Amino acid sequence: MEQELIVEVESKEDSRRKRKEIKMEKQEKTIYDLPGVGAATAEKLIAVGFTDLMSIAVASPSELIDATGMGDVLAKKLIAVARSSLEMGFESGEELLKRREKVIRIQSGSKALNSLLGGGFETGAIVECFGEFGSGKTQIGHALAVQCQKVDKDAVAVFIDTENTFRPERIIQLAKGAGMDEEQVLKNIKVARAYNSDHQMLLAEKVEDLIKKQGLNVKLVVVDSLTAHFRAEFIGRGTLAERQQKLNKHMHTLLKLADAHNFCVYVTNQVMARPDVFFGDPTQAIGGHIVAHASTFRVYLRKGKKGTRVAKLVDSPSLPESEAGFYVDESGIKDVE
Repeated sequence: MEQELIVEVESKEDSRRKRKEIKMEKQEKTIYDLPGVGAATAEKLIAVGFTDLMSIAVASPSELIDATGMGDVLAKKLIAVARSSLEMGFESGEELLKRREKVIRIQSGSKALNSLLGGGFETGAIVECFGEFGSGKTQIGHALAVQCQKVDKDAVAVFIDTENTFRPERIIQLAKGAGMDEEQVLKNIKVARAYNSDHQMLLAEKVEDLIKKQGLNVKLVVVDSLTAHFRAEFIGRGTLAERQQKLNKHMHTLLKLADAHNFCVYVTNQVMARPDVFFGDPTQAIGGHIVAHASTFRVYLRKGKKGTRVAKLVDSPSLPESEAGFYVDESGIKDVE
């Protein structure tokens, strides 16, 4: 009887060890191990951002075909093999809760604004702030670029500037206000000016190169503003569908990168006044339902009394609608006394 129990325990340990070895083997596979992928094809895939099995597993056949010129059958086969190698499937709520422990909340400088968002601007998510000019959207972006470096001294902020709004002088003021080394703070902010919507989308994809090729510890990506180029380039109802498709692709790229590399995406959005609204606030964010659904958190900013600003949380996966007041001064984002 005892021998049977020992044999049973050993067999269970063997099976666990085998499963672990199989799992490790699957994790160690690279693009070069995929069937039908030679050195030339692998280099083409890596050049356009398909650097690991996960990136291929979540890609569509058309993306692989456009990148390498391979046939439809081979593209589908590569995706199927990548998915089976990674054992993509469901996970328990308990496992997800453990993964959520890695989430970092970047502080804005205002306790009220941080509390509005459940403790700060969350990594692995897109936080959209929309409001009229002068409502504080860009100021929050500058403040976060400084404050994210308090999380980790090696933390890097990426600023995709579409409206020529980034000012290094403002960063120096905010760094002084936070008691940080201004030169080091500026060094850890990577800025790129986007001149059209395609350039903006390309810069978002290049963020992964900063992480993988240059080894930068990116904790924040600011896009200021998200919709300016799309709004200028796609005019009239006839181009609305194409504009929304591009916006959708752009935001999903940002969200996928944020989730994969655990950084926060902060985007500012322009607004318009709806002429059909006679009562209440006619302000509406640009981008429609596409931007609304793709954003994890949505915050509406408006001007308050005596130079203050009011932030209203209008959408969140877990937090109720609420408001917080703050003001912006030379040293940063502050609470209203």
